[in-house]
Amino acid sequence: MATWMTRQQRTVLSVAILASFIAFLDGSVVHVALPAISEELGGGLASQQWIVDAYLLTLGSIILLAGSLSDVFGRKRVLLAGLIGFGFASLACALAPSAELLIAARALQGVAGALLVPSSLALILDAFADGTKARAIGTWTAFTSVASIAGPVLGGLLVDWLSWRWVFGINVLPIAVTLILMRGLAPDAPRAAGTRVDVIGALLGIAGLGLPVFALIEQPRFGWGSPIIVGALALGLVSFVAFVLWERRAPQPMLPLGIFRARNFSVGNVATFFVYGGLSIGTFALAVFLQQGAGYSATLAGFAMVPSSIVLIALSAFFGRLSGRLGPRLMMTVGPLVAGTGFALMLRITEEADYLTQVLPAVLLFGLGLAITVAPLTATILGAVESTHSGIASATNNAVSRVAGLIAVALAGSLGGSAVIDLASFHQLVAAAAMGMLIGAVVSAVGIQNPSPVQGLSVPHAEAAPLQAPAMRRR
Repeated sequence: MATWMTRQQRTVLSVAILASFIAFLDGSVVHVALPAISEELGGGLASQQWIVDAYLLTLGSIILLAGSLSDVFGRKRVLLAGLIGFGFASLACALAPSAELLIAARALQGVAGALLVPSSLALILDAFADGTKARAIGTWTAFTSVASIAGPVLGGLLVDWLSWRWVFGINVLPIAVTLILMRGLAPDAPRAAGTRVDVIGALLGIAGLGLPVFALIEQPRFGWGSPIIVGALALGLVSFVAFVLWERRAPQPMLPLGIFRARNFSVGNVATFFVYGGLSIGTFALAVFLQQGAGYSATLAGFAMVPSSIVLIALSAFFGRLSGRLGPRLMMTVGPLVAGTGFALMLRITEEADYLTQVLPAVLLFGLGLAITVAPLTATILGAVESTHSGIASATNNAVSRVAGLIAVALAGSLGGSAVIDLASFHQLVAAAAMGMLIGAVVSAVGIQNPSPVQGLSVPHAEAAPLQAPAMRRR
């Protein structure tokens, strides 16, 4: 890849990119396949939401536990388990005979996907010294972030030329390549004596997240007054409070709450929640509307986002270096503002959705905003934690972005107000996306602090100095 890396570091970075790319790709590639899946397996908007959210729900719920597992059992072991599990779950999705079984297989995919990202990022932190760590993270960011945008392109081609089932079956090839490359990784360090997994915390976290999201997805069908919805919300809230209380007293907590004392870590996670919520609901709405409302084929709907991927690849490294000189706060403020303006431009799209005059300008501006945002966010958060907590730190950041995404998609039915995404509901959804980006920019401008020149982006002890803003995941 480059002369600034050793052969072993190139192997580590290649494995980390491929493993994370697989997980991120599956979070976005399915969007353009939703109409074809509904046509064959049945189900309306609620079924489409669950096909997306079943994956995001389990991934977001399990990812904190996965980060803890990575720190306890070793990066390579956890990554290997995630790749094998993801491969089998992908085959189950491809062969699913009904929407219900597809949703169940997608949930299993999310569990396996949760094992991939924290271990991948922790591998990078362990392999690269401070001098090259930011460049390695920037390279990882550029490739993995493209997965969230390029996914619809691959999905559209597979749906139109083969079948929606290949959207899931295609995962087997990159998984096989990654498994081969993993043979070149150094063995994991021996497990420290006395370490254990916080099982109670994991169960409480899953319930605290999963039940409220279930209520958000199903409330249009049952109504807010339904005992099912009220019960799910109440039990989810109780579980979340119990999770926080348990993590405060657990001898080996899954999520050390002390890291949230750092201002930039806490503020950055809040900003990421709104930015990623806007990103998820906006891209979901565009991919579905271009097919259901504007009559695009799955392939054309996927290619509609290609310009944003090109902008992201071309400029993310530049803005990462610029952030190193100017500090992350400026990038974290300007980037979401530009991306939000791109979503706001989508309000000009009419039922014809003319690509050159209506869609393309918005997509280009949206891509520029992502390029400004992504690399600074990732380099800042990963350079701020000590290596012993790198797995859970990256998992925490991933969990925030995934939770934001699944809640945003779960709310799509309520915000859109119809069973399909027509022009009116599309405009409502992209307006919500723009608002999410705006809030994220304001939070960053007010709350993020630039590191001192002495600190740079590397803080040796998380408790001693402010952690920097979290990574952006697309997720």
